[in-house]
Amino acid sequence: MTLLLLWILNAVALLVVAYILPGISVSSFGSALIAALVLGLLNAVVKPLLILLTLPLTVVTLGLFLLVINALVFWLAGSILRGFQVDGFWWAVIGALIYSIVSTALSGLLLS
Repeated sequence: MTLLLLWILNAVALLVVAYILPGISVSSFGSALIAALVLGLLNAVVKPLLILLTLPLTVVTLGLFLLVINALVFWLAGSILRGFQVDGFWWAVIGALIYSIVSTALSGLLLS
């Protein structure tokens, strides 16, 4: 039950990001649900591999390169999905940052 609620909250967070940023668009709530699922899968599978491969760069930049990895995963999800679009890398950076903040806030409010 909690996993389903987190999935819906992440979809709502994506809709909030699309509402705030003109460079990110989500066509419907169904597309937001699919995008949230794909983002979760990419964060579980691809992101750890990217972190491992870029570990020296992440250490040199004191962890700031993790923002780039988050943006790349966000941008990748936007490029492989039809109803979720990210217009460029910098929109992906801002979008991933806002998405993290909004989803954490929503999860903290509703699940605590």
